[in-house]
Amino acid sequence: MAVQPEGTPCWADAGFADIEGAKSFYGDVLGWTFGEAATEFGGYTQAYADGKAAAAVAPPMPGEDGQSAWCLYLASRDAAATAVRVRENGGEVLMEPMPIGDFGTMALARDPGGAVFGIWQGNRHEGFQTEMGAPGGYCWGEVSTRDPGRVDAFYRAVFPYTAQKIDDASMDFVMYDVQGETVLGRVAMGEDYPAEVPSYVNLYFAVPDCDAAVAKATERGGVLRFGPEDSPFGRFAELSDPQGASFSVVDVTTTVGEMPGTSPAG
Repeated sequence: MAVQPEGTPCWADAGFADIEGAKSFYGDVLGWTFGEAATEFGGYTQAYADGKAAAAVAPPMPGEDGQSAWCLYLASRDAAATAVRVRENGGEVLMEPMPIGDFGTMALARDPGGAVFGIWQGNRHEGFQTEMGAPGGYCWGEVSTRDPGRVDAFYRAVFPYTAQKIDDASMDFVMYDVQGETVLGRVAMGEDYPAEVPSYVNLYFAVPDCDAAVAKATERGGVLRFGPEDSPFGRFAELSDPQGASFSVVDVTTTVGEMPGTSPAG
């Protein structure tokens, strides 16, 4: 698999206090199987969808005691240089670039709106092996923010993104493109978002049946936050797992309506 272009979502992971509970939940909801825990990397455990690397789960890192959350990693050819651009453009580096054996180099950052994301400079581990839209695999990511202007400027300065906005007066939605391919979305959080919900990056995993995935998730103790709802991109819903990590599921084969028009974002 070729190294992903700069700024492309390339990996996802989350820390869980109850790692076995997380494996059981996501195994049921997304059909994941799991490899052996890498004890030399704190019990980091890779998840597979149809035998292909889809994401990873792990116990919390020492000193971490916050709520579980999924982290989306964006590809970098030089994690140290990306971290410099994060700082120069109003973001915060939460974890300095750190080699992870010969797998690659990681860093964690926070954008000016408060959303946390990862940076991954791949080496032996280049990232997702799943195909876009394949059941159980990563499908889409959105930066949900209350400060869209600053956040758009930030991501376009840190990564080589061009941006286009959806032509719909009812929403403020921008898509970031790399080399002509749309790789990430940015949605402005309006009044329909509870005031206590901070900015975050929402990950979408593909499922063959959105309603069945929601039913399984809620049966296993997950909480339905939004949907299911039809769209031109697929039928989707947002959930929280039993340990509080939010994620979305989408069935890209069930679409309703026409794709919206777009125009270049300023």
